[in-house]
Parts: sequence; C-alpha cells; structure tokens
Amino acid sequence: MTEGSWDMSNVKQIIQSLGAYLGDVGIEFKKISWPDRQELVDSTVVVITFIVILAVVVLCCDKTIMFFLQLIHA
Repeated sequence: MTEGSWDMSNVKQIIQSLGAYLGDVGIEFKKISWPDRQELVDSTVVVITFIVILAVVVLCCDKTIMFFLQLIHA
C-alpha cells in the first residue's frame, strides 16, 4: 500500500478520534453559562448604542474630511 492510502484501521482510528472529540465538545458545552433574558437584552442595547455612536463619529469625520477637501479643490 502507498503512504496516502486508506485502510480500515486508519478509518476506525479517525472515527474513534472524532467520537472522542465530539464527546469532549459535549462536556465543554455543558459548562457554558448562558445569559438570562435580561442580560441578553442589556448587552444588545449596549452593542446597538455603541454602533450608533460609532456611526455618528464616522459620519462626522467623513463630513469634516469632505469639507476640507472641497476647500482645497475650490
């Protein structure tokens, strides 16, 4: 057989490794502490507020740069 060939022992080993990995994922998944509804809503409000503030800052920077470029090219 060539080095890159697949035989049944390799396939079994891969399947066993995959099963062990998925078992570990399941164990770690049970350790996750999910936020309650209020915490989720609060975090969402913070993120949306930050995005709006950032959009306003970018808009102001864009308008300022556009104003100075128009002064230069006028």
